[in-house]
Amino acid sequence: MAPASFRELLEVDGVREELEMRSRFGFMAFHGGGLEAMTDVIARHAAERSGSSFYAVLHPDDDPPHLSSTQVDPQQSAALRSFIDHVHIVVTIHGYGRRGFFTSLLLGGTNRTLAHHIREALDDRLPAYRLIDELDEIPKELRGLHPRNPVNLPVFGGVQIELPPRVRGSSPLWWDWEHGLTPHTEALIDGLAQAAASWEMAAQTSSLG
Repeated sequence: MAPASFRELLEVDGVREELEMRSRFGFMAFHGGGLEAMTDVIARHAAERSGSSFYAVLHPDDDPPHLSSTQVDPQQSAALRSFIDHVHIVVTIHGYGRRGFFTSLLLGGTNRTLAHHIREALDDRLPAYRLIDELDEIPKELRGLHPRNPVNLPVFGGVQIELPPRVRGSSPLWWDWEHGLTPHTEALIDGLAQAAASWEMAAQTSSLG
């Protein structure tokens, strides 16, 4: 039987949480592990490289259960609650696949200033992809605007990034790649880390001024 709540999901065999507290900027991937492949890896590396906080839920590889983002409730997880209370702003990494969008990265969520900032950091690093940060161009169900979506719970909200398989290194294009993370995934992580670090630096400078 599929879990009916986030609490029940966390009790499923093979499902586990990861939490690393650092700065007030956070990266999150609660559909990680075998569910939306490589999302937790991308979020973890970007967090480590930028000194950001990190939260993930890792799912097993064999037909893992899927809960919608609005069901991922911090009141049902002490780790997620601690993360949301600690960070001021967050980037949530998701994976998706949709005809007509196989080279499109979708930047949703309520913090549109951060979305534009991330697009600027990624544009030059990912020339083979389209970075979409205009909400009207993102399919409605992938915009990440629901107030219960964890990406919008920190004090300054955040950005939900939907990644197609190719940039995650999980498409047929990379099936014979044997050298760790693919160049596209490395470029993505570097851009996300740079965006987080420069955002944090701007916030610190503003507080001093």
